[in-house]
Amino acid sequence: MWRKGSSEGSDRFEYLQTLVTEFQDTDSEEAKEQVLANLANFAYDPKNMEYLRELQVPDLFLDMLTEENDNFVEFGMGGLCNLSMDPECRDIILQSSGISLVTNCLSSQREETVLSAITTLMNLTTPSSRSEITVPAILQCMLRFSLSESPRLRNLAAVFLQDCCTEEQVARAEQQMQGQQTAVGIPLPKD
Repeated sequence: MWRKGSSEGSDRFEYLQTLVTEFQDTDSEEAKEQVLANLANFAYDPKNMEYLRELQVPDLFLDMLTEENDNFVEFGMGGLCNLSMDPECRDIILQSSGISLVTNCLSSQREETVLSAITTLMNLTTPSSRSEITVPAILQCMLRFSLSESPRLRNLAAVFLQDCCTEEQVARAEQQMQGQQTAVGIPLPKD
């Protein structure tokens, strides 16, 4: 297959392919964690998007969101967060039931995972996905996060509510929460 950018591009692709193969072939949880962390970091660079899509890394990250290992979930969520900035990757995530998988990560005990999940939901918001992302349960969760002691969580939740929701949606979610102490099933993350 022809690749853009001469040997640098093919070296980059081959290295990423080696990482994906190592992840698939190793039985070591620690090695898998290291590879996932590396892939998540590579997902930050737009130069890598085409290669990561070709290697089906968005699907690999999505698969990690349902793992028992909290590090797998955190690195998978971080990788998806980085990939979700790319329109083609965003579409792959949306077509792969990504919204529900990402939404489930809002209940993580790890703040990094929750922050990545919120950012990913913002990146996944399009005119066609907005109604699925701004459902009352997610809005109530963001309202709770906006009261968090963590400045990062509090501020990011406030940005979500401001950028992704209408004032009417937020007001309705606040009304629904009156009398409820917590959004059902979504505990605040621990530091």
